[in-house]
Amino acid sequence: VVSTQSTGEEAGRNQMVVGSQARILYSNQAGRARIALAFNKAIASGHISAPIVLSRDHHDVSGTDSPFRETSNITDGSMWCADMAVQNVIGGALRGATYVSIHNGGGVGWGEVMNGGFGMLLDGSEDAGEKACSMLNWDVSNGVNRRAWDGHPLAKEAIRKTQERVPGYDLTVCNETDPELLKTL
Repeated sequence: VVSTQSTGEEAGRNQMVVGSQARILYSNQAGRARIALAFNKAIASGHISAPIVLSRDHHDVSGTDSPFRETSNITDGSMWCADMAVQNVIGGALRGATYVSIHNGGGVGWGEVMNGGFGMLLDGSEDAGEKACSMLNWDVSNGVNRRAWDGHPLAKEAIRKTQERVPGYDLTVCNETDPELLKTL
């Protein structure tokens, strides 16, 4: 029987990895899915003896709305809205995240930021692998697409490549309007 006391007593024997060293999801979008699938495969084969939870608190392209840091480069005015973190959490839940969280704070101060996070259980099953790919692709694409809608050329290119790379991935992309046409209205 594992108890809080025995876990605490045995903790000293473990080599804890925390902070930036533990943030495997600092990889790019395709890399995150490959990492998740590699972990899931290792669990299925027995190379890893127990399930793993991949999680992200808030530091990411689509997990945080903060006009003073993460969304400060969005110039269409929506950097003042707390919509992306909420969309990220709902989209992650619909795509199979084991748990999601929405919270405030995260380094720039209470009331200055809205964060969305997730946890994804990898248990070696085919279902866990499929959910991880779907959810991790969404987790990045949500924020990149928001920046594409704002007109960032690199974000537009990244979304175009994502839609080519990920089968069935169909994101609504921004259609630009000719400024001269707008003057005629």
